Amino acid sequence: MGVVNIMIQYGRQDINQADIDAVVTVLRSDYLTQGATVPRFEINMASYCRVQHAVAVNSATSALHIACLALDLGPSDWLWTSPSTFVASSNCALFCGAKVDFVDIDPHTYNISIEHLSNKLARAEKDGTLPKIVVPVHLCGQSCDMAAIDLLSKQYGFKVIEDAAHAIGGKYKGELIGGCRYSDITIFSFHPVKIITTGEGGMALTNNQVLAERMQRYRSHGITSETSQMQARPLDEIWNYQQVSLGYNYRMTDIQAALGLSQMERLDEFVGKRHIIAQRYNEELASLPLKIPWQHPDTYSSYHLYPIRITLGEDKKTQRQVYDTLQFEGVNVNLHYIPVYRQPYYEMLGFKMGYCPAAEQYHKESLSIPIYPTLTDSEQRKVIHILHEALA
Repeated sequence: MGVVNIMIQYGRQDINQADIDAVVTVLRSDYLTQGATVPRFEINMASYCRVQHAVAVNSATSALHIACLALDLGPSDWLWTSPSTFVASSNCALFCGAKVDFVDIDPHTYNISIEHLSNKLARAEKDGTLPKIVVPVHLCGQSCDMAAIDLLSKQYGFKVIEDAAHAIGGKYKGELIGGCRYSDITIFSFHPVKIITTGEGGMALTNNQVLAERMQRYRSHGITSETSQMQARPLDEIWNYQQVSLGYNYRMTDIQAALGLSQMERLDEFVGKRHIIAQRYNEELASLPLKIPWQHPDTYSSYHLYPIRITLGEDKKTQRQVYDTLQFEGVNVNLHYIPVYRQPYYEMLGFKMGYCPAAEQYHKESLSIPIYPTLTDSEQRKVIHILHEALA
């Protein structure tokens, strides 16, 4: 038999015995869902981020959806976001029947460009097409320029949902992402390749009690058991809950929340390890003809991803050739992201190539190389060696 070549993944979860024990404890309890563990996870997360309310759901996609619903996004409205993101950042608007548009990225941070956003807003004000919601995406874990976006939101009257699916544990201007100082709602993801995991899962955070209550209802069929939110009914009838709006089954289970609570104990440790790995990449890839991820001094990235940009000329190896070489050598690199509007579904909506040139150029040059807390020294050395062999 030949030797099995185990792929080095671009990202993966870190599960220890404490995580397993936490899940087993719930499995042996009376409640697998709708017990006390989800509220405990929400309180823990809110305390960590120094935000008033946290609403746990079964995915970050669901969190984006209920955030849009809570902000009354509807068929006559626009949502703007970055094209360099996963499709959920814009799909959430389509779920609400709203229209979607994209703002090109900054070529240094790969986040939404403040210059492009400002110019686009000025034009939209004249055309009567201002967005109701803007969704800045903290790509790879580095925060967008939220203070600038906040100023524009006050000038043009739009709401802000931070898509921080990559960014839990990161900071902006010295404060943890998730505190909603510059936004109405912030969204986290707990998918296995993210900083911490609940298997699948997400969280919506806000300092607005009304928005929190609305999102709590939307995640659970539009149902409430809060007397203050229920309509009066005959006293001889038992009403221990009421459906007061249309909602969805987006609830997180106590099993997932138990894993999330346990993972929170190591969140800062996970981010710290990612920084150590990123620093080594920064140092040992600096001599190669590629761009390493630039970090704005106002930000502290969670380093969910470490994207490199292949910048060789036409007579050298292309992005595709480097990608194929890494894959062949057992390194599973990935691409984050194809511009959303270039997806076939969005092309059917009328979007065409060339709409956001900076995002398209990033797509043609970038590769996400492995970064996660359990990446070993030898595995990272292998990634670096292959890149030197391919590009030197």
